[in-house]
Amino acid sequence: MLWLFYYLITMVKIYLIGLCILIVAIIANAIIIKIGLMSWYDFIELLTNDGASAFKKVEILEYFWLFFGYPLVLGFGYVIGIKLHSIIF
Repeated sequence: MLWLFYYLITMVKIYLIGLCILIVAIIANAIIIKIGLMSWYDFIELLTNDGASAFKKVEILEYFWLFFGYPLVLGFGYVIGIKLHSIIF
């Protein structure tokens, strides 16, 4: 019976972390749209429409955001989820 409790706590932990990452991602996407940077959705659409030539159309700041900034922000969402779980449990 103790394993069931541990399993439930683990599932709640995973859910909270995922929820925090999702909320942070939504906020980050809203902010970058306001700023005018390219989101992953825009990047994938550009790749779909233009193929390999799309890489020449993306600015260095957008590359920095997509491959460094966005993962860092999502990692921050993970940290928030871990902290929230430790506060609750």
